[in-house]
Amino acid sequence: MSVQSTPRYQGKITSWKDEQGFGFITPNGNGPAIFVHVKSFSDRSNRPLTGNVVTYELTTNERGQPRAANVAFVRAGRARQATARPGTKSVTIAAGFLALIGIAVLAGKLPALVLGAYICLSVMTFIAYAADKSAAQDGRWRTPESTLHMLSLAGGWPGALVAQQVLRHKSKKASFRRAFWLTLLVNCGALCWLFSASGAALLHLLRTG
Repeated sequence: MSVQSTPRYQGKITSWKDEQGFGFITPNGNGPAIFVHVKSFSDRSNRPLTGNVVTYELTTNERGQPRAANVAFVRAGRARQATARPGTKSVTIAAGFLALIGIAVLAGKLPALVLGAYICLSVMTFIAYAADKSAAQDGRWRTPESTLHMLSLAGGWPGALVAQQVLRHKSKKASFRRAFWLTLLVNCGALCWLFSASGAALLHLLRTG
């Protein structure tokens, strides 16, 4: 007695919303677009991208609408994805900035409290981004963008920079990115002010108080 295998189809991801964790596949031959959720991919180590070529099984939801299941990347699509995932540069920038703060602390230009604050806030910000991405994928309550920006402004922007690239979260929305870079510039401006005469007086008070 032979076991009939489930037929598989091939198509291309023509729409993908990474923050929400879903998109649509256009089958070969330009048929109707098929809904696909990130949980339907057999390989979770790589995030889907628009343009990835995939194979899938065709199922339906409770409303009878088509959905893709057991989705797998075609090798060419995975190769494009591997080259399109930045992250090292952002990690280098964040680590380099914290290293410079560490050097300033060792040189007596900044109190150790400043370095500790940047590290703690960066970790908190990375966790906030990760929690927001998980909530977006599961349809739960999201972290307000204003909260993410306030964490970056307070000094957590190195963690935000790493999270945007490593987690691929909030890395494409133009309005969010503009606000993020503004918080980074304002924070760095405040840090530079600490090296001025008035800033040095404040640091002296912090050290002696």
